[in-house]
Amino acid sequence: MRIHVSRRVASMGSYAFAEVEERVAALRRRGIRPIDFGVGDPKDPAPECVRAACRRGVEERAASGYPSYVGSPEFREACAAWMERRFGVSLDPRTQISSTAGSKEAVFHLHEGFVDPGDVVIGPNPGYPPYARGTRFAEGEHHYYPLEPENGFLPDLDAISDETAERARIFWLCHPNSPTGTVVPPEELRRIVRWCREREILLASDEAYSEIYFDGEPPHSALEYGCEGVLAIFSLSKRSAMTGYRIGWVAGDERAVETFRRVKTNLDSGTPTFIQDAAIAALADEEHVRAFRESYREKRDLLVSAFRDLGLPVRAPAGALYLWQRTPEGLSAVEFARRLLAPDLALVVTPGTWLSEETGGRNPGEGFVRLALVPTLEETREAAERLRNAL
Repeated sequence: MRIHVSRRVASMGSYAFAEVEERVAALRRRGIRPIDFGVGDPKDPAPECVRAACRRGVEERAASGYPSYVGSPEFREACAAWMERRFGVSLDPRTQISSTAGSKEAVFHLHEGFVDPGDVVIGPNPGYPPYARGTRFAEGEHHYYPLEPENGFLPDLDAISDETAERARIFWLCHPNSPTGTVVPPEELRRIVRWCREREILLASDEAYSEIYFDGEPPHSALEYGCEGVLAIFSLSKRSAMTGYRIGWVAGDERAVETFRRVKTNLDSGTPTFIQDAAIAALADEEHVRAFRESYREKRDLLVSAFRDLGLPVRAPAGALYLWQRTPEGLSAVEFARRLLAPDLALVVTPGTWLSEETGGRNPGEGFVRLALVPTLEETREAAERLRNAL
């Protein structure tokens, strides 16, 4: 019999990071040990305080039943307390916070609550694929704003037409930015919040990388400029190396949080309570976050130095855990990624064109590759040496 595939799924290409994983597997089948900078999955273990809390939670909640869709009161209170300490933002954990299964679930499902067929969602290019794919599953239209080096990889609000803004329901901001590593300056962040509010567009601020920064003051949250019309998304995946735990939260305008909760209770389930216990422990400890941040800084500096030694232009990221590296003159993003996959290098990176879309006749990811700073420090040192010796 014929299996009918929906137009939504048929129109989708393969998920970019799944292609990266297949390339890694292909190298390993050839007996080559690659150093994988492709997918942003930290290799460091979650801290002991997290693992210990999770173990205790498994026993203490052995018969706890289904978890709350929106998070336990204790977890939401821990999130609110952390945001008060970190950003000076006061939130009601009962109405302004909801747990999520990491940030991807929140990003993808958010559109179902706010987007009708034909509505517009504005998002970065390059950007996290679920921004656009969630839009399309909600039958909306995705409008890309390019992140260009000439504009400091910041949104160019003046380039967004009044017609597009009039139809827009969500504006996606990723800050600190994946993949460019840009941290939005406070004055520009305030301007983006005001621009969205004046046009009655929900600002969805993806702040999953808020705790990974290297230069200057810690990144600000969009919520610092008021909760009205703002929904911020957080995750413990990168902050606390908890990618496998699948835990995060959304916070902000209580009307938007309530709408998100209505979507979540129909499409998803709650995060296990013992995982929430682990997350509470993670939010109470900043020492491991400082250690992770310093490790990422060391790895960033090793790679930046190696590429500079090769004579390539380098822009050291201010935040997030990626190096958005220009390719050598005359090599496309895919060609350079293939060169780095050669057996003498065996370095896995993501071509910038896999993370961006062609609009207006060009792809803003062309001429760049992304390196996720997730291999160990020792592996990163080896990668830097391979680069110097082979290119």
